[in-house]
Amino acid sequence: ISRPLSKCGMDRERGDSSLTLRGLQNRSHEKMKLRKRKSTLYFSTQEKSARRPGDLLGENIYLLLFTIALRILNCFLVQTSFVPDEYWQSLEVAHHMVFNNYGYLTWEWTERLRGYTYPLIFASIYKILHLLGKDTVQLLIWIPRLAQALLSAVADVRLYSLMKQLENQEVARWVFFCQLCSWFTWYCSTRTLTNTMEAVLTIIALFYYPLEGSKSMNSVKYSSLVALAFIIRPTAVIPWTPLLFRHFCQEPRKLDLILHHFLPVGFVTLSLSLMIDRIFFGQWTLVQFNFLKFNVLQNLGTFYGSHPWHWYFSQGFPVILGTHLPFFIHGCFLAPKRYRILLVTVLWTLLVYSMLSHKEFRFIYPVLPLCMVFCGYSLTHLKTWKKPALSFLFLSNLFLALYTGLVHQRGTLDVMSHIQKVCYNNPNKPSASVFVMMPCHSTPYYSHVHCPLSMRFLQCPPDLTGKSQYLDEADIFYLNPLNWLQTEFHDNASLPTHLIIFSILEEEISAFLTSSSYNRSAVFFHTHLPEGRIGSHVYVYERKLKGKFNKMKF
Repeated sequence: ISRPLSKCGMDRERGDSSLTLRGLQNRSHEKMKLRKRKSTLYFSTQEKSARRPGDLLGENIYLLLFTIALRILNCFLVQTSFVPDEYWQSLEVAHHMVFNNYGYLTWEWTERLRGYTYPLIFASIYKILHLLGKDTVQLLIWIPRLAQALLSAVADVRLYSLMKQLENQEVARWVFFCQLCSWFTWYCSTRTLTNTMEAVLTIIALFYYPLEGSKSMNSVKYSSLVALAFIIRPTAVIPWTPLLFRHFCQEPRKLDLILHHFLPVGFVTLSLSLMIDRIFFGQWTLVQFNFLKFNVLQNLGTFYGSHPWHWYFSQGFPVILGTHLPFFIHGCFLAPKRYRILLVTVLWTLLVYSMLSHKEFRFIYPVLPLCMVFCGYSLTHLKTWKKPALSFLFLSNLFLALYTGLVHQRGTLDVMSHIQKVCYNNPNKPSASVFVMMPCHSTPYYSHVHCPLSMRFLQCPPDLTGKSQYLDEADIFYLNPLNWLQTEFHDNASLPTHLIIFSILEEEISAFLTSSSYNRSAVFFHTHLPEGRIGSHVYVYERKLKGKFNKMKF
C-alpha cells in the first residue's frame, strides 16, 4: 500500500524531475552541437572533393604547371658539366644497355659496385625512342634530363604541400620560394645524377613521414621511397638513419611496424634490385653491399681525392647553401621543436660524411631541401627587412645559377657536340678516330655522340690490389706527356684523326703536334677558373692528311 507523500517529499521529487529534465536538455543540446560539428566536417570534406577536379598531387594545378615549366626552363638553362657520374653512371650505361653494347662501362660496373635500377629508367626512354625511330643525339641528351626535371618538380610541390600541412600557406610559400631560388638546387635538380634522384625521393618520402602535424603520413609509402633511394644510392641510408630511429622510438606498436611495414617493403625492393642486376650482370650480386664496402668500409674513394675532416662544415655546406646561409641559421633559432629532427638529420649527415676522406658537394645535396624549411621559417618572421632580404636572396642566387649553368665548365660538353658533327658529316666514318687527352671522364662519351666512332680516353681505375706506388694511365701520362705520346704513337699509322686537350697542355706537347701534322681546328671556352690539369679552353686538333688539311663542314 502506497503511503501519501509529504509536501517536502513532493518538492524533492519535483526538484529531481526538474534536474533530470535540465540534464536531458543539456545532453540534447550537446548532441545538437556534435551534429553541427559533424555536419561542418562533412561539408568541409564535400568542399575538398568539389575542389579536387582542379587539383593535381593535392595542390592547385596551376602551381604544379608553374613548377614544371620552371624546371623545364631550368633544364635548358643548365648547359655545363658538373661531375663525370652525371653521364658515365647513368646515360652511358643506358646507351650500352639499349644499343647492343655500344657504349662504355667504367670499372665500377666490372667490379659490380653500381646497380642497373637507375640507368634502367633512361634505358627505357632510349628504347622507346629507338623503337619510334627518334633516337637522334639531341633527344638522347635532353629527354632523360627533362624526365629528371619533371621528377624534381613533383618533389618541389610535395615540399610545399608538406609545409602547408605542418604550418600554413604563408610558411609553405616562403619555403617553396627558398627551394626554387636555391642556386645549387637549380644547378643539380635536372642532372642525371643518383644524388639528384636521392634528393627527389627524400623530399617525397618526407611528405609521407610521420612528422607531428602531418596529415599525409603513411609508413608503407615513405619506407618504400626510402628503400628505393637506398637501392639507387646506398648512402641514402645516412640521412634517413635518425629519421627512421625517431619513428621507431615513437611508434607504440614497434613489432607491427617492423613485421608489417619495414620488412615487407625492404624484401620487395631488394628482390626487385637483385632481379634487375641479375638480368644485366648475368649473375646474382648485391651491389649495395659492394658499394658501401668500397666507399665506406674500405674508404677507397680517397683514390679520387681527399679533403680535411672539416671540409663540409668550412666549405661544402656553406657553398651549397650560398646566400641562404644567414636565413638558415636564423630559422634554426625560430623553428618549433618538431623540426628539430630535420636539423639533427642535416648535422648527422654532415658528421658522417665528414668521416669519409673523399668529399664532394653533391654528396650532401639530398639534405639541402631540409635546410629550406628553416630558411622559409626565417623569411616568414622577417617584418622590417623582408623585401630587401627577398631581393638579395633572389638576385644573388640568380647570378650564381646562370653563371654555373651557362658559363662555368661548359667546354667539355660543347666539344662533344663538335665531335658528333664530325662523325655525322664524315662520309668515311671508320677512318675518323678521337683521343681525349684530359683527366679521365672529363667529357661525356657515346651517349652524347651516338655514332660508332673509334674513341679513346686516358684510363684511371683505382688499384684494388693494395699496391703502395700505384699510378693509373692518366697519372703516367701527366708525368711526361710528350714522352708518353712519342712512345705510344711511334707508328704514324696508329695516330688518331682528332685530339681533344685542355689549353694548359698545348705548349707541353707542341713538338708532337707539329711533327705529327696536327692543326688546331676548334676552340671552346671552358672556365674562368682553370686549375691543375684543367685549362680555360678546350682545343680540338685535327691531323693533316695527304698534304691537305682534312676539315669537315659544320
